[in-house]
Amino acid sequence: MAKAKPVNPVDLKAIFGLEPAAAIAYLTGKGYAITWDWQDMLDAAHSQAFTVAKAMRLDLLSDIREALERAQKEGKTLRQFITELQPVLEQHGWWGKQVLVDSEGNAELVQLGSPRRLKTIYQTNLQSAYMAGRQATMEESVETHPYWRYVAVMDGKTRPSHAALNGVVYRHDDPVWFTIFPPNGFNCRCRVTALSAAAVKRRGLKLVSSNGNVRTETVEVGTNKRTGEIRTADITIVKVTDSSGRSRQFRTDPGFNHSPGNGLAAALKRKESA
Repeated sequence: MAKAKPVNPVDLKAIFGLEPAAAIAYLTGKGYAITWDWQDMLDAAHSQAFTVAKAMRLDLLSDIREALERAQKEGKTLRQFITELQPVLEQHGWWGKQVLVDSEGNAELVQLGSPRRLKTIYQTNLQSAYMAGRQATMEESVETHPYWRYVAVMDGKTRPSHAALNGVVYRHDDPVWFTIFPPNGFNCRCRVTALSAAAVKRRGLKLVSSNGNVRTETVEVGTNKRTGEIRTADITIVKVTDSSGRSRQFRTDPGFNHSPGNGLAAALKRKESA
């Protein structure tokens, strides 16, 4: 599958029509979590704590998050983000491949900072933050625009399972949105648009319900090299029927079985009480 074009905060704001305040609050309202593998913290936990696998010190995590916050506020590109953050991480000694010792005293050769890792950190965190802000904005207008339509970018880079949900309309309060509001995977470019009843009728769209068409499945996501434990994660599978009557399946990617916007209200409360 071809790689998606890097996400630019300025582009996100233009696409979704957002002021960055809610998106920034999503990121700044989090606590911190020290993790060794990405599988150590999955799904909704990311709405409550900021983490980078194998970034084992709070000062290091703080510098990475501060760089992300600046990227949001100032609309910095991926290239600018990497250029500014790389020397900071090098000063921390968190760059390249190194032998790292975990909390149990086990040594392992691991990949720390790299341009590729910074790209993943940048895109995943900014996309989640802007989608949380997007959902919060849409929830404020549910009286006039109660219908939410899933929109995938239908090109050669789009996952077939994400494309399966393109154009599907659910009510804003359908429980399916607790797990499928984008992003639904690394480099996911899907979004959701809010529609009025008149718009749904004018476009000839069909309102569907997730009732009876959603299930949760546990999948393997790797093996802990130190213990041999098989790691698992839950994913949501949604059954949909396309315009020709064929049954198709949408699947969240492992680690993305939640909607970032669900944690935004909690993040704002944490920020207020701090």
